[in-house]
Amino acid sequence: MSLEYLIQISKPMLEGAQTTVLLFIIAIVASIPLGFLLTLAVQSRFRLLSWLAQAYIYVMRGTPLLLQLLFFCFGLPMLPVVGEYLVMDRFVAACLGFILNYAAYFAEIFRGGLLAIDKGQYEASQVLGLNKWQMTTRVILPQMFRIALPAMANESVTLVKDTALLYAVAVPELLHFAETAVNRDFTIVPFVVAGIIYLVMTLILTMLFKGIEQRFRFE
Repeated sequence: MSLEYLIQISKPMLEGAQTTVLLFIIAIVASIPLGFLLTLAVQSRFRLLSWLAQAYIYVMRGTPLLLQLLFFCFGLPMLPVVGEYLVMDRFVAACLGFILNYAAYFAEIFRGGLLAIDKGQYEASQVLGLNKWQMTTRVILPQMFRIALPAMANESVTLVKDTALLYAVAVPELLHFAETAVNRDFTIVPFVVAGIIYLVMTLILTMLFKGIEQRFRFE
């Protein structure tokens, strides 16, 4: 194994990692707000809305992400009548699958954060004369996010690793190029390099969330 060989196999894998990072950014940016909206829906006084949100979360968390990706990439076009209008680029379909799946997980994380807030915080806000909007934005939400941050960090790291599932729906990404090199060169070195790239990405993400946690801790 030479340095030249490592550079040779690393170049396409780093290009594949760009797809991994792009998917991660799209999924995290879209699924967190959607997850928060689902949390609000679950907590809603409208029973039908709350029931629908809970059913959605149950289905998305209760079925494998891989199955959902296969459905969005290959199943949607097979639906009768509307299938022909639901044909999407596989990367777009995969993004949709990741967003809808992780939104359900973030919804449960946020719900747990809300339930962990002491009831005294609500009472104290009322004593201070805060209206419902002020209480929610200035007291409840900051505490909810502070409580939810560790679980959000863990879920985000899981998301980085789950991007490898793109391989199953024929979207070229990091793992795809690693296996191509393994099959071509009959060596496990590309897998080791791919593992290191994943570790670097998760390390950066972990450090980022630790910085955010520190900032919330001292506010």
